[in-house]
Amino acid sequence: MASQDGAAVSRAPAKELVTIADTRGGVLAAVATYGSWGVLPLLFHQLTPVDPVLVVAHRTLWSLVFVTALLGIGGRFAEVRAVLADPRSLRTMFISALLLGCNWLLYVWAVQSGRVLEASLGYFINPLVNVAIGIVLLGEKQNRWQTVAIVIAAVAIVIQGVALGTLPLVSLGLALTFGFYGYFRKTVSAPSAIGLFVETLLLSPLALAFAVYSWVMHGPGALTDPYILTLVIFTGPATAIPLLFFAYAVRQLRMTTIGMFQYISPSLQFLIGVLVFGEHLSPVGLLSFALIWVSLVIFTVDGLRRRPGVAR
Repeated sequence: MASQDGAAVSRAPAKELVTIADTRGGVLAAVATYGSWGVLPLLFHQLTPVDPVLVVAHRTLWSLVFVTALLGIGGRFAEVRAVLADPRSLRTMFISALLLGCNWLLYVWAVQSGRVLEASLGYFINPLVNVAIGIVLLGEKQNRWQTVAIVIAAVAIVIQGVALGTLPLVSLGLALTFGFYGYFRKTVSAPSAIGLFVETLLLSPLALAFAVYSWVMHGPGALTDPYILTLVIFTGPATAIPLLFFAYAVRQLRMTTIGMFQYISPSLQFLIGVLVFGEHLSPVGLLSFALIWVSLVIFTVDGLRRRPGVAR
């Protein structure tokens, strides 16, 4: 009996160490995910000589190639067949694929047009858009602090509109397309890599058709430059690899913890827009960002407060 008790005691610290290691791995994966997404403007800015629609077409096709290789290595095509065999899942993922394509196109166009700050604003307000979608479409109940956060964000958008002289359509477009993309993807039980494969597969006929059309009408253009061509091909792994990190992070961390990391991406985009690309940030624009940050603090603190096990 004594030896069994001793073995149990010796196994407990080992199990605890494994849990700590998994958590640390999850944190590193989350940082890698959102950090990678945050520096994407650096990649797409280098591709300014290429038409944004063509960039998205190549991003779709090279993502499909890269994910196909990964799924082949992992022997996961049975999961793909299960999704493709379900008409309801296929219809839903067709909608999510279109939303993803629109989001990619708007984002690439924004970066190439010198609107990285507007793009970062879109991803700052995205969590609040998700809450609004949950309230309107899923009948989720909002509490007082969520309402306060959404109202502050709405005021910030109005202020941003005053600064721009029009509504921040890029920001709203990115937030809404990605928010509704998440809404539709949530209804399909497909892991990130499987979902990306199906979505890029559904988009690939359009992407291939435009790539061929562009080649026939305009020739290879900037793609004759080996550096530009390499970057275009790299959009595939640059899209897929963060999703793999994200899938690992989700398995190791609480969703509330994951939520704390999602602000890394727009924060990096904001810094790149101001410090690297020299985009102008007016005092009114800075005020709108400050209000968004306040609303996100309220939103995040409220989410942590309502986490199971936290005293209210």
